[in-house]
Amino acid sequence: MVGPSRPQIVLFGSSIVQMSFGHGGWGAILSEVYARKADIILRGYYGWNSTRALEVVDKVFPKDAVVQPSLVVVYFGGNDSMGPHPSGLGPHVPLTQYVDNMKKIALHLQLCKELDLQVVDLFSTLQKADDWETVCFTDGIHLSAQGSKLVAAEILRVVKEAEWRPSLHWKSMPTEFSEDSPYDLVAADGKTTLNSSEWTYFWEEQWE
Repeated sequence: MVGPSRPQIVLFGSSIVQMSFGHGGWGAILSEVYARKADIILRGYYGWNSTRALEVVDKVFPKDAVVQPSLVVVYFGGNDSMGPHPSGLGPHVPLTQYVDNMKKIALHLQLCKELDLQVVDLFSTLQKADDWETVCFTDGIHLSAQGSKLVAAEILRVVKEAEWRPSLHWKSMPTEFSEDSPYDLVAADGKTTLNSSEWTYFWEEQWE
Protein backbone atom coordinates (compact mmCIF):
# COMPACT_ATOMS: atom_id res chain seq x y z
CA MET A 1 0.00 0.00 0.00
CA VAL A 2 1.33 3.40 -0.95
CA GLY A 3 -0.03 6.72 0.16
CA PRO A 4 -1.75 9.01 0.15
CA SER A 5 -4.82 6.82 -0.07
CA ARG A 6 -7.21 7.46 -2.95
CA PRO A 7 -10.69 6.18 -3.80
CA GLN A 8 -10.50 2.81 -5.55
CA ILE A 9 -12.33 2.05 -8.77
CA VAL A 10 -12.21 -1.68 -9.55
CA LEU A 11 -12.79 -3.14 -13.02
CA PHE A 12 -14.05 -6.72 -12.57
CA GLY A 13 -14.70 -8.91 -15.58
CA SER A 14 -13.40 -11.30 -18.21
CA SER A 15 -10.89 -10.76 -21.03
CA ILE A 16 -12.47 -7.44 -22.05
CA VAL A 17 -11.39 -6.19 -18.62
CA GLN A 18 -8.07 -8.06 -18.52
CA MET A 19 -7.07 -6.49 -21.86
CA SER A 20 -8.44 -3.03 -21.07
CA PHE A 21 -5.06 -1.58 -20.08
CA GLY A 22 -3.61 -2.30 -23.52
CA HIS A 23 -2.89 0.48 -26.00
CA GLY A 24 -6.01 2.60 -26.36
CA GLY A 25 -7.97 0.39 -23.96
CA TRP A 26 -10.88 1.73 -21.94
CA GLY A 27 -9.21 0.84 -18.64
CA ALA A 28 -6.14 2.82 -19.68
CA ILE A 29 -8.37 5.76 -20.62
CA LEU A 30 -10.03 5.71 -17.20
CA SER A 31 -6.61 5.54 -15.53
CA GLU A 32 -5.52 8.67 -17.34
CA VAL A 33 -8.78 10.52 -16.73
CA TYR A 34 -8.64 9.72 -13.01
CA ALA A 35 -4.90 10.36 -12.64
CA ARG A 36 -4.18 11.91 -9.20
CA LYS A 37 -7.83 11.43 -8.25
CA ALA A 38 -8.52 7.67 -7.93
CA ASP A 39 -6.73 4.37 -8.40
CA ILE A 40 -8.08 2.18 -11.19
CA ILE A 41 -7.59 -1.45 -10.13
CA LEU A 42 -7.74 -4.22 -12.72
CA ARG A 43 -9.36 -7.54 -11.87
CA GLY A 44 -9.87 -9.14 -15.28
CA TYR A 45 -9.84 -12.89 -15.95
CA TYR A 46 -9.53 -14.19 -19.48
CA GLY A 47 -12.21 -16.75 -20.40
CA TRP A 48 -14.31 -16.35 -17.27
CA ASN A 49 -18.10 -16.23 -17.20
CA SER A 50 -20.45 -14.95 -14.52
CA THR A 51 -20.64 -18.34 -12.81
CA ARG A 52 -16.87 -18.49 -12.29
CA ALA A 53 -16.89 -14.88 -11.10
CA LEU A 54 -19.60 -15.61 -8.55
CA GLU A 55 -17.52 -18.47 -7.13
CA VAL A 56 -14.68 -16.11 -6.15
CA VAL A 57 -16.41 -12.76 -5.65
CA ASP A 58 -15.88 -13.00 -1.89
CA LYS A 59 -12.14 -13.48 -2.45
CA VAL A 60 -11.83 -10.62 -4.93
CA PHE A 61 -13.98 -8.37 -2.72
CA PRO A 62 -13.56 -9.58 0.89
CA LYS A 63 -16.14 -7.95 3.10
CA ASP A 64 -13.71 -7.63 5.99
CA ALA A 65 -11.13 -5.69 3.96
CA VAL A 66 -10.08 -2.46 5.65
CA VAL A 67 -10.30 -0.52 2.38
CA GLN A 68 -13.40 -0.98 0.26
CA PRO A 69 -13.73 0.19 -3.35
CA SER A 70 -15.70 3.33 -4.04
CA LEU A 71 -16.89 2.02 -7.40
CA VAL A 72 -16.89 -1.39 -9.10
CA VAL A 73 -17.47 -1.80 -12.83
CA VAL A 74 -18.66 -5.40 -13.43
CA TYR A 75 -18.24 -6.54 -17.04
CA PHE A 76 -19.24 -10.17 -17.74
CA GLY A 77 -21.45 -11.61 -20.45
CA GLY A 78 -19.38 -12.17 -23.58
CA ASN A 79 -18.36 -15.70 -22.63
CA ASP A 80 -21.73 -16.44 -21.02
CA SER A 81 -23.47 -15.69 -24.32
CA MET A 82 -21.43 -18.18 -26.39
CA GLY A 83 -23.45 -21.03 -27.84
CA PRO A 84 -23.78 -24.15 -25.68
CA HIS A 85 -21.47 -27.08 -26.50
CA PRO A 86 -23.07 -30.53 -26.99
CA SER A 87 -20.80 -31.90 -24.25
CA GLY A 88 -22.23 -29.47 -21.74
CA LEU A 89 -18.77 -27.98 -21.24
CA GLY A 90 -17.69 -24.50 -22.18
CA PRO A 91 -18.47 -21.02 -20.85
CA HIS A 92 -22.12 -20.82 -21.96
CA VAL A 93 -24.53 -19.71 -19.25
CA PRO A 94 -28.32 -19.62 -19.85
CA LEU A 95 -29.73 -16.09 -19.76
CA THR A 96 -31.82 -16.63 -16.62
CA GLN A 97 -28.81 -18.01 -14.76
CA TYR A 98 -26.64 -15.14 -16.01
CA VAL A 99 -29.12 -12.59 -14.66
CA ASP A 100 -29.22 -14.42 -11.32
CA ASN A 101 -25.42 -14.57 -11.16
CA MET A 102 -25.08 -10.85 -11.80
CA LYS A 103 -27.68 -10.06 -9.13
CA LYS A 104 -25.76 -12.13 -6.58
CA ILE A 105 -22.47 -10.43 -7.50
CA ALA A 106 -24.13 -7.03 -7.10
CA LEU A 107 -25.63 -7.97 -3.74
CA HIS A 108 -22.22 -9.09 -2.47
CA LEU A 109 -20.66 -5.67 -2.98
CA GLN A 110 -21.30 -3.35 -0.11
CA LEU A 111 -21.55 -0.58 -2.69
CA CYS A 112 -24.76 -2.21 -3.93
CA LYS A 113 -26.35 -3.00 -0.58
CA GLU A 114 -29.26 -0.69 -1.35
CA LEU A 115 -29.28 -1.68 -5.04
CA ASP A 116 -28.40 1.85 -6.11
CA LEU A 117 -27.07 0.44 -9.38
CA GLN A 118 -26.29 2.21 -12.61
CA VAL A 119 -26.38 0.34 -15.91
CA VAL A 120 -24.07 1.07 -18.83
CA ASP A 121 -25.89 0.14 -22.06
CA LEU A 122 -22.90 -0.66 -24.25
CA PHE A 123 -24.92 -2.55 -26.86
CA SER A 124 -26.90 0.53 -27.81
CA THR A 125 -23.86 2.80 -27.48
CA LEU A 126 -21.62 0.79 -29.80
CA GLN A 127 -24.38 0.41 -32.41
CA LYS A 128 -24.45 4.17 -32.89
CA ALA A 129 -21.05 4.05 -34.59
CA ASP A 130 -20.87 3.60 -38.36
CA ASP A 131 -19.84 0.04 -39.28
CA TRP A 132 -19.80 -0.69 -35.56
CA GLU A 133 -19.28 -4.44 -35.94
CA THR A 134 -15.87 -3.91 -37.55
CA VAL A 135 -14.91 -0.49 -36.16
CA CYS A 136 -15.58 -1.23 -32.48
CA PHE A 137 -14.11 -4.74 -32.29
CA THR A 138 -10.87 -6.46 -33.23
CA ASP A 139 -12.32 -9.96 -33.52
CA GLY A 140 -16.05 -9.59 -33.01
CA ILE A 141 -15.72 -9.79 -29.21
CA HIS A 142 -12.76 -7.77 -27.95
CA LEU A 143 -12.77 -4.02 -28.22
CA SER A 144 -10.73 -1.92 -30.62
CA ALA A 145 -9.31 1.46 -29.58
CA GLN A 146 -12.41 3.14 -31.02
CA GLY A 147 -14.72 0.75 -29.20
CA SER A 148 -12.81 1.33 -25.95
CA LYS A 149 -13.16 5.08 -26.39
CA LEU A 150 -16.95 4.71 -26.64
CA VAL A 151 -17.03 2.41 -23.60
CA ALA A 152 -14.99 4.83 -21.48
CA ALA A 153 -17.15 7.78 -22.54
CA GLU A 154 -20.35 5.92 -21.65
CA ILE A 155 -19.02 4.85 -18.23
CA LEU A 156 -18.01 8.43 -17.47
CA ARG A 157 -21.42 9.72 -18.60
CA VAL A 158 -23.25 7.29 -16.31
CA VAL A 159 -20.97 8.13 -13.37
CA LYS A 160 -21.53 11.86 -13.96
CA GLU A 161 -25.33 11.49 -14.05
CA ALA A 162 -25.53 9.15 -11.04
CA GLU A 163 -26.83 10.86 -7.92
CA TRP A 164 -24.03 9.52 -5.74
CA ARG A 165 -22.68 11.53 -2.83
CA PRO A 166 -19.86 12.16 -2.94
CA SER A 167 -19.78 12.24 -6.71
CA LEU A 168 -17.29 9.93 -8.40
CA HIS A 169 -17.18 11.94 -11.62
CA TRP A 170 -13.57 12.87 -12.28
CA LYS A 171 -14.18 16.63 -12.40
CA SER A 172 -15.91 16.56 -9.01
CA MET A 173 -13.04 14.78 -7.25
CA PRO A 174 -10.09 16.57 -5.62
CA THR A 175 -6.69 16.41 -7.29
CA GLU A 176 -3.93 14.97 -5.15
CA PHE A 177 -1.25 17.56 -4.24
CA SER A 178 -2.99 20.29 -6.24
CA GLU A 179 -0.94 23.12 -4.73
CA ASP A 180 1.37 25.16 -6.95
CA SER A 181 4.63 23.43 -7.80
CA PRO A 182 8.08 25.01 -8.04
CA TYR A 183 8.32 23.20 -11.36
CA ASP A 184 5.39 24.99 -12.99
CA LEU A 185 5.92 25.61 -16.66
CA VAL A 186 6.39 29.08 -18.09
CA ALA A 187 3.95 29.99 -20.83
CA ALA A 188 4.93 31.38 -24.21
CA ASP A 189 4.54 34.98 -23.02
CA GLY A 190 7.39 34.43 -20.56
CA LYS A 191 5.32 35.74 -17.65
CA THR A 192 2.44 33.37 -17.00
CA THR A 193 3.05 30.05 -15.28
CA LEU A 194 1.00 26.97 -15.98
CA ASN A 195 0.34 24.74 -12.99
CA SER A 196 0.47 21.24 -14.41
CA SER A 197 -1.42 19.84 -11.42
CA GLU A 198 -4.53 21.74 -12.49
CA TRP A 199 -4.48 20.84 -16.17
CA THR A 200 -7.46 18.94 -17.47
CA TYR A 201 -5.63 18.25 -20.74
CA PHE A 202 -7.97 17.38 -23.56
CA TRP A 203 -10.34 15.48 -21.25
CA GLU A 204 -12.35 18.66 -20.74
CA GLU A 205 -13.85 18.43 -24.21
CA GLN A 206 -13.85 14.65 -24.67
CA TRP A 207 -15.33 13.46 -21.41
CA GLU A 208 -17.78 16.19 -20.39
